[in-house]
Amino acid sequence: MEHQPTKNGNLGKVEIAPEVLQVISGLAATGVKGVIGLSGSVVENFNQMIGRKSLRQGITVNLDESTTIEVSLVVEYGVSIPEVGKQVQESIKSAVETMTGIEVDQVMVRVEGIKFPQPEKTKDGESNPKVR
Repeated sequence: MEHQPTKNGNLGKVEIAPEVLQVISGLAATGVKGVIGLSGSVVENFNQMIGRKSLRQGITVNLDESTTIEVSLVVEYGVSIPEVGKQVQESIKSAVETMTGIEVDQVMVRVEGIKFPQPEKTKDGESNPKVR
């Protein structure tokens, strides 16, 4: 696990682990209207199905010569995917830079799925489709 130093001073240095950037990015991405969730590996997706949410799933942080964040999303059916993608990029860049002081060079967004609205259930438990 690499750490990204952010400030040196008389008291020592402050390091921020890439996992922290993943969590910040996950919170920023899921806060964008139209984003249903993050998409990760099969194990991560299974954990999410059984109720274990991870704000790090589907997010990769590279801290080489430049800071690059890759995020995989599931979006709501009917939204403008390019617009949601742009809002996610701006939200992640702003949140990471504001909270950590680390300059983000690139935010790459990959839409890996679309979630369709679920049919509404009636009192007796049967589906009541809106479209016939």
